Amino acid sequence: MDAVTHFSRLARYNVWATARLLAAVQVLPEADYRRDMGLFFRSIHGTLNHLLVGEHLLWFARFAEGASPRMALDAEVESDRVRLAERLREGAARWEPLIAGFAPARWEGALSYTTTRGTPAVLPFAATLAHVFNHGTHHRGQITAALTALGQPCPSLDLVYFLQNPDTP
Repeated sequence: MDAVTHFSRLARYNVWATARLLAAVQVLPEADYRRDMGLFFRSIHGTLNHLLVGEHLLWFARFAEGASPRMALDAEVESDRVRLAERLREGAARWEPLIAGFAPARWEGALSYTTTRGTPAVLPFAATLAHVFNHGTHHRGQITAALTALGQPCPSLDLVYFLQNPDTP
């Protein structure tokens, strides 16, 4: 499987899993949604904000524009939960068209950017994109664990299921 096909499937998984997770957390009462659940970013709301910042405001800008935004990974940039969910859906949907536009030589190259501390960095392009998608999977897993602790039903976000079922959107 070539890199474009592989990463396009991961981008579709990201959209699918994000939508399922957002549907599950949308029914939570505000107090549970913002409760400190022992997550690294404290609450479900904080962790979703972290996903927005990490995947869409930092890394998307690096891959799409070559930009190095100065933003802390723990920033809560969206306080309204409905708007946060919209921004996460919109952000997830941008990845697949971006991936489709990368030239074959780009996949073998490097991604150069400046870290939030101002340090220049050069990382393998494909491995860095894989890290971005792994990041989202990790934090969605944390949120499903929090839902379980709250006694809420958890959506199935299984990556293996998604990859083995070609009918999954």
